[in-house]
Amino acid sequence: MARQKVVLYNPKAVFFDMPLALLAIGSMLDPTHYEVVIIDGRIHKRPLQAVLEATEGALCFGVTSLTGNPLNDALQVSRAVRARHAALPIIWGGWHTSLFPEETLRDEPAISISVQGQGETTFRELVACLESGADLSAVQGICYRNAQGEIIKNSGRALADMNELPQVNYDLIKVEDYFKAKGQRQFDYISSTGCRFRCTFCADPFVFSRKWTAIEPERMGEELGYWYKKYGFNDINFQDETFFTKRQRVTEIAQQFLDRDIKTTWAGTMRADQGSRMSEEDFDRCKSGGLRRVLVGVESGSQEMMDWLSKDIKLEQVFETARRCAARDINVIFPFIVGFPGESDQSVLDSLNMARKLNRIHPGFTTPIFFFKPYPGSKITQDVVAQGYQLPQTIEEWADFDYIGSSGPWVSPEKYEMVERFKFYNKVAGRRRTWYTAPLQWLAGLRCDALFFKWPIEKQVTEWLLPQQQLS
Repeated sequence: MARQKVVLYNPKAVFFDMPLALLAIGSMLDPTHYEVVIIDGRIHKRPLQAVLEATEGALCFGVTSLTGNPLNDALQVSRAVRARHAALPIIWGGWHTSLFPEETLRDEPAISISVQGQGETTFRELVACLESGADLSAVQGICYRNAQGEIIKNSGRALADMNELPQVNYDLIKVEDYFKAKGQRQFDYISSTGCRFRCTFCADPFVFSRKWTAIEPERMGEELGYWYKKYGFNDINFQDETFFTKRQRVTEIAQQFLDRDIKTTWAGTMRADQGSRMSEEDFDRCKSGGLRRVLVGVESGSQEMMDWLSKDIKLEQVFETARRCAARDINVIFPFIVGFPGESDQSVLDSLNMARKLNRIHPGFTTPIFFFKPYPGSKITQDVVAQGYQLPQTIEEWADFDYIGSSGPWVSPEKYEMVERFKFYNKVAGRRRTWYTAPLQWLAGLRCDALFFKWPIEKQVTEWLLPQQQLS
């Protein structure tokens, strides 16, 4: 008996992380009964043609959606599939549909079903219903159109224990293609889902209801050991929202790498309070087990602003975590956000000052600074909308919404220019020095310390010689 074909699509974007969400849902389907085809708009040379060919005779077509520019490609491909296959169920999942479950169907008639939250179990049940023709009303965590064209939103689905889900099957993609695109043999892996924290600028509390679940260390060691032997990667990028949520779990994962002789480096996300609570021995274990970099969201250099954001972190904890990482030559990315509604000039300066201090601690520390843009689902966004801020109203407007390259209306042009110039010079000043870059780095440091950015000739020349990649 021929297998039922399920086609999944990852839209075009600027990063080359493996399509972990699609791998997770595809791995839920019985491979003896279903043929899962994953097409990646970032990897395939002619992705639209590949999708149209693959969807011939398919049971359904699934797309992962991320709010912002990737929606443009997702819409284009979905509309082309609908034009070719009028009756084919088109399913969207991911962040955008978790935030806009009904609106996604209202805005785009090509989409048949939207999935909310953790999608593994939902997708398996949904595919079974589509195959059998069963009523979709019993499938938790979806929105769909009924026979009358009405949009129906089913009840949500509780977060499933990741240890009860099957191992993700990376053989559904050509792993070597991602190594080539990245320029390194870096393996992507999600070891936990959700987030327990309550930051008011983030949509995680809305999507996951502050719940968190994670794979046990021994199972992780077994899985990663298997893929390590098969694919020979030398680095792992853990794509967790909060990888260091449980201190003992992380140290046991590091020990698994040591015990199984998995000779790889790895990187993960860490909160500053988590880092400050870890012992020196914990850090030593992680370092010996391959830890090369952590990402520690600082958000603000003002404790008052940090408290307003419900970050539940003290600035002292940021510096303590920085000290421990620097002592072990562990690189750190310390992201900041400025331009919050009502944020004072002094708060912005506090953030710039703290970014400068962190940059000076270790040449492997970087301090990217972003401008706040209201992300749907966050508490701050709800507040500013209540005060009259206008969010995009359609899926096309959300596709054009720029999170990276612009600021909100709370930032004056003068402040925007100052922050952008600080970002450039602080980055230059913080790099590892060589004899030929030292003079420029010294000058960049002086500019940052004095906040003097007039006549930025160095910046203009550098951007002319090395144009920056546009991110979204």
